Amino acid sequence: MGGPGDPPEGTPEGGPGGGEDEYRSVVFDESFVRAARLQEYSARERMTDHAPAVRRRPPLHRGLSRQALILVLLIAVAFGTAIYMGVRHPYQSSVARRPVEPLRMTVIPLTPQGKVPGKADAEYLYAHSPAAQFRVGAEGIPLPATRRTAHFSESQVVAALTTAKDYIVRSALYPEVIGSQDVRAVRVMLDGAQLDQFDQSLARPTADGRHQPTGWLVRFDQTRAELADRRIRVQGSMEATETDSATLEVTADHTFVYALKPTGSSAKAPASLFTVRREMHFRFDRDDLRLHQAQVVVSYVQAGPLSCAEDSTNHFHPLLAGQTARSGGPAGTDPYATGGATALCGTLAAGAQPKV
Repeated sequence: MGGPGDPPEGTPEGGPGGGEDEYRSVVFDESFVRAARLQEYSARERMTDHAPAVRRRPPLHRGLSRQALILVLLIAVAFGTAIYMGVRHPYQSSVARRPVEPLRMTVIPLTPQGKVPGKADAEYLYAHSPAAQFRVGAEGIPLPATRRTAHFSESQVVAALTTAKDYIVRSALYPEVIGSQDVRAVRVMLDGAQLDQFDQSLARPTADGRHQPTGWLVRFDQTRAELADRRIRVQGSMEATETDSATLEVTADHTFVYALKPTGSSAKAPASLFTVRREMHFRFDRDDLRLHQAQVVVSYVQAGPLSCAEDSTNHFHPLLAGQTARSGGPAGTDPYATGGATALCGTLAAGAQPKV
């Protein structure tokens, strides 16, 4: 009779010298055991006639089912398509845009009736001129009270007014623009459809009511004049209205007063005042509001003291303290008044000059 470790019939003849030696090379690691698909029936199940000793276990389902895999692929394809369309056609508007009109501009030089008043103290000139109560810089361009319109929210109306103000500040108060050094700060504010007109105005200035740089911005001939005081005086008003369900318009009317002196002169050189009245109409669709850009559709400018004999298309060539105009205009025009001028060259009203 065999020992407790031997088979009932004893050790097979001709086999290796012991049961342990026969199976010593077989290793049943954990992965092998888990992968086995045979499972022994219970004792009760084996009591049934002709029941097999073991039954085959159902295969383990690893990973995602076919349906789940297909769903994941569909989601990935849809997500990738959305990203592609967003990159290929960003911010595509569902409503057709209204055609962008070119800027229509009028620039009227105002010639003085006598010598241009001057004083070394720019503050004195301001205090004794109609600009005495004007605010300094952007403070003179406050936003009006706002409310929503039929098709635009209050925040959209505020965005239109803010963008218009930003354009006005950049085009009339930035030193690099005023000094004819750089216009990029203004250019980036324009609707893309107006960039060609703007670029043509700077490259080939023409007094045709479409391509005058001084209709887009305020800038002086830097070989003639420079700021004597960077605290430019400003006063005016703004108003926003809805013209249709897709368009907001902003009307701005401001007067700017600059203290100028000859380029390169000393701080004690006499300064004089130069006045620019600008009436501007801006138009905004929803794309413009989102991009913080504006369509400038009308620009009406009166500026002086200037000589009507000199071309003010590209730059303003201001008459400085003590200078007189070589030719005059047909009638006196006051840029501080609300009425519009009717001539292409006007005479600067005596009341618009400081009293020295």
